Amino acid sequence: MMRQLLLIVALATLAVSGCASKPTVQTTGKPVKLALALGGGAARGFAHVGVIKALESQGIVPDIVVGTSAGAVVGALYAAGNGGFELQKLAHRLDETKISDWSLPDRGVLKGDSLQQFINDAVGQRPLEALNKPFGAVATDLRNGDSVVFRTGNTGMAVRASATVPGIFQPVRINGREYVDGGLSSLIPVRAAREMGADVVIAVDISARPGNQPVRSTFDILMQTFTIMGQSLARYELQEADVVIRPQVGAVGSTEFQARHDAILEGEKAAQAALPKIREALKKAGRS
Repeated sequence: MMRQLLLIVALATLAVSGCASKPTVQTTGKPVKLALALGGGAARGFAHVGVIKALESQGIVPDIVVGTSAGAVVGALYAAGNGGFELQKLAHRLDETKISDWSLPDRGVLKGDSLQQFINDAVGQRPLEALNKPFGAVATDLRNGDSVVFRTGNTGMAVRASATVPGIFQPVRINGREYVDGGLSSLIPVRAAREMGADVVIAVDISARPGNQPVRSTFDILMQTFTIMGQSLARYELQEADVVIRPQVGAVGSTEFQARHDAILEGEKAAQAALPKIREALKKAGRS
């Protein structure tokens, strides 16, 4: 009788122990965040509009937007709540006259005030932190070369800093420091997107290959220099992206604003071609 009692107690103890040690699945409920990292490339930046249009048509909407230079221009307008078709309308309003505020040569022949005003008007004078989506504009600290991501403050000023080509635009002073084009330190801001909490990053590379670019003007020469400098830097950072979209806009010159329609179409085509990889990356991350 005693032996039977001891056996029952032992079995009960094992059962309780087994229940206590049984593994459980913990669900955090944390949503998978998708980021769009828009690279620099002057007038080729219109291709970003086409990419956004194509993604929207498939119900793919990023939670985070980060942009460098031309990517910051389009990214800020997108993060402010403008869809693909609204962006296309704004693109047709953005031409050389919107950024050409000439001044006496003083570390740059263009001030950049016009671009800043255009962006602020387009986003309803809202600061970065009040936009519809988390947005970061990448610029380069002129003093030490560090890449800086602006996430709060004057939206137009941050975009202007991100797109300030040295020698053409005057450096932008913010909080006592001067900033220039983000393409000098992070041409395609994949790392910035990760730092902002992205689980999946779609990068859009509109950088041209050096052999394809015209070098007719001083601006073209400067942009060609940026292209050569940024090749290895962009290649290294793009390795951290989940999907890279490369619109075929290499033949579009840095100042060819009249080619905006072709650039938008190339952006749409490239995004459409990348859809299988995008869906695969989202599925792998657990986002339907």
